[in-house]
Amino acid sequence: MEPSNLTSLPEDSLEEEEPQKPSAFSNIPHHPATRTSLQKYSPLEWSGYFDREDDICIPGSNDVFHVYLAGSEGPVVFCLHGGGYSGLSFGLAASKIKERARVVAMDLRGHGKSCTENDLDLSIETLCNDVLAVLKTVYGDTPPAIVLVGHSMGGSVAVHVAARKAISSLAGMIVVDVVEGTAMASLIHMQKVLSSRMQHFHTIEKAIEWSVKGGSLRNIESARISVPSTLKYDDSKKCYTYRTRLEETESYWRGWYEGLSEKFLSCPVPKLLLLAGTDRLDRTLTIGQMQGKFQMVVVRHTGHAIQEDAPDEFASLILNFISRNRIGPHGVEGRRTYHLMKGMTPLENLNSGRLIKRKNEKKFHRKSVFKDEPAIKQRRSRGYVGHNNSNIMIDAEGLKQAAQMLVLKNI
Repeated sequence: MEPSNLTSLPEDSLEEEEPQKPSAFSNIPHHPATRTSLQKYSPLEWSGYFDREDDICIPGSNDVFHVYLAGSEGPVVFCLHGGGYSGLSFGLAASKIKERARVVAMDLRGHGKSCTENDLDLSIETLCNDVLAVLKTVYGDTPPAIVLVGHSMGGSVAVHVAARKAISSLAGMIVVDVVEGTAMASLIHMQKVLSSRMQHFHTIEKAIEWSVKGGSLRNIESARISVPSTLKYDDSKKCYTYRTRLEETESYWRGWYEGLSEKFLSCPVPKLLLLAGTDRLDRTLTIGQMQGKFQMVVVRHTGHAIQEDAPDEFASLILNFISRNRIGPHGVEGRRTYHLMKGMTPLENLNSGRLIKRKNEKKFHRKSVFKDEPAIKQRRSRGYVGHNNSNIMIDAEGLKQAAQMLVLKNI
């Protein structure tokens, strides 16, 4: 074989050339590589946010309800999603809440991975029975402290379940962006809203992309977790469609929301209402909120699905609610009470720094103890513990609320 006529390349030509630094006067700026649509909107596994999943078989029926669980100690935050959503809509928030409480997110009838004898029976009575049946099956006759959290339709279910007073260990209730007045007024538009949605998707990624760009969800990560569980594959059409046929359940819609505000106010547990805008508060709730019957927080810059759009803030609000109301794994823990100095208003006591902590105080009947303060008398002394002949006993929350009302009265 003849020797090759090719000469070897100079050594310096084998060395890698140093990349040129972009010039400040370059006409074509350098753009980093962007992710494709498939990567940006690809589904995420539930296991990155919940600890485990389970199927709850209801005795005496063929109903099987799917639940996602997270956390190992503390009270149980039992989450109920809205119509057309799934338990995974609480995924991002659950990953934060589980550090201090247990989370159970349930797929309601006709949603997610739950399977029942009649998936289209979304009457409020049936939905409430489902929730109570799951709680009974999972915890038996001695359930831990339960904090019900419900979004939209799930908020209505939470209120109706609490109003039944069938959960002996119910310690609190949090309703997310549902108000009777607004909900009832919007029912006439619901069929149009549902029919205007994109109905078929060639891929799950396209469904996730549409949910974000269409405005129904604002958090891409949460959409990547929750949207896949709201879909099913249609073999006849060779595409994905919605798992829940909400348009076929119109006969139940009015029952979800009718009388909801009164029921919410009548529930004898600490209550928190989370709203995406103050314009959604109806007259009954406005009066109740002014009377201090529940706490309300407006979460800015979110859409209807607050728990998905702002999961960190949502989780913080849940944990603060549990902490403020001293809800432990077995119920409400003992409240701390303080000794108010005679002849001083709550505001003066608050500013004086002369509060004396008292332990093991006995709870007395609720009675107005500030006869010279109409604002306090009008609110029926909610939060007061009792009084003796010379001084007044009040808990920390009641003290703070009384002081705030006195400030507002004097403005």
